[in-house]
Amino acid sequence: MGSVNRQQDIEMRSKSDKNKEFDPYENRTLAKPITNSETLFHLLKGSLGTGILAMPNAFHNAGWLVGSVGTIFIGFVCTYAIHVLIAAEYEVCKRKKIGSLTYTKLAELSLSDGPPLCKKLAPYIATIINIFLIVYQLGTCCVYVVFVSSNIKSIAEFYVGEEVEIRVIMLIILLPLIFINWIRNLKLLAPFSTFANFVTLITFGIIAYYIFKDPLTLEGKEVAGELKRFPLFFGTVLFALEAIGVILPLENEMKTPKAFVTKCGVLNVSMIFIVILYVGMGLFGYIAYGEHVQGSITLNLPSHEILSQIVKGSLAFAIFITHALACYVAIDIVWGGLKSDKNQSHQLLKEYATRTILVLITFGLAVAIPNLELFISLFGSLCLSFLGLVAPAMIDMAVFWGDFGTCNWKLWRNIFLIVFGLCGLITGTYTSLLEIIHTYF
Repeated sequence: MGSVNRQQDIEMRSKSDKNKEFDPYENRTLAKPITNSETLFHLLKGSLGTGILAMPNAFHNAGWLVGSVGTIFIGFVCTYAIHVLIAAEYEVCKRKKIGSLTYTKLAELSLSDGPPLCKKLAPYIATIINIFLIVYQLGTCCVYVVFVSSNIKSIAEFYVGEEVEIRVIMLIILLPLIFINWIRNLKLLAPFSTFANFVTLITFGIIAYYIFKDPLTLEGKEVAGELKRFPLFFGTVLFALEAIGVILPLENEMKTPKAFVTKCGVLNVSMIFIVILYVGMGLFGYIAYGEHVQGSITLNLPSHEILSQIVKGSLAFAIFITHALACYVAIDIVWGGLKSDKNQSHQLLKEYATRTILVLITFGLAVAIPNLELFISLFGSLCLSFLGLVAPAMIDMAVFWGDFGTCNWKLWRNIFLIVFGLCGLITGTYTSLLEIIHTYF
């Protein structure tokens, strides 16, 4: 009798386990999960770079009032799109009984189960996203080459006493750039990266000192910029704010992933802090330097002062190190598609050749168009409009298509994100390319 009862208990538990809904968060195997504070730090670190230094120039294009409101609005939309993406990932993981997904795999699985149009696009979506990711990462590296060269040029001109050609500086740093991108193990860069982050935080404090050194006035500062220059503002803010490439990897590695998207969770707290920081830098930087503000606010700092030279040199070094980290993503995607498991001959040589070619591409674009603000706006509009706004909405629409009614607000939410993202992509890319052609050709 006892054995019969035990058998019944086993069967009941078995049925209960089958009926229990699969929770992706409980089925992730993590060797070293990261805490909420570590995730917050990584998000902040990923957003503090050349983008924030370009915010005063972005406000110059939009005006101080429109720039402030616009940055807050774009920040809200970007944050909301990330929430949409995370919700879609959770639902797909639950359906497929998978712990976590990469961005490309999420897009592929989502569209495969979506409406007919999505199913037709599904076989190509991973390639499309990878192309945008490669273009964005290489574009970021172009920005880094121009940034490092511009700041070194500013220091050199003070000591030389005459104008220095920026392309000469680029040529000087080319070989070190190639060598640092030959490092295959990112752990070797970790100490330099940590030092670079520490230096960056200190230099931001010094930049704030220069901004508030003299009394600020709104006299001569535009409330709203010309409408035709707003797409340049949009692209710059997107470039500065968006960190879509690291969102899913970070959330997937969290010890408590549910804390990522709660109302007072890691994502909202970090984005509120980042938006406040960006509005502050953009607003006060523009008020301080007005129409003379440059692509990076560091270039507005006085060249004759040692303190400002330290800022420029330190940030140039920090961004130089970051070039290898940014290029690593592009190298990983490109080399992952090129390497062969069958033909192992000269694999190492081919990998180093791939790394060198990708660095030369970023170098070539920087030499051809050494303009920091136009590069930032171009790649922000072209890549991040799609990756950060359009793609998350497409994925969400495909995942929850069966739940949408004709008046479902989620459907209209996704339509808004797609239209907003496409408008930003088209107008921002067009305006940036037009400015580039007008300036250099």
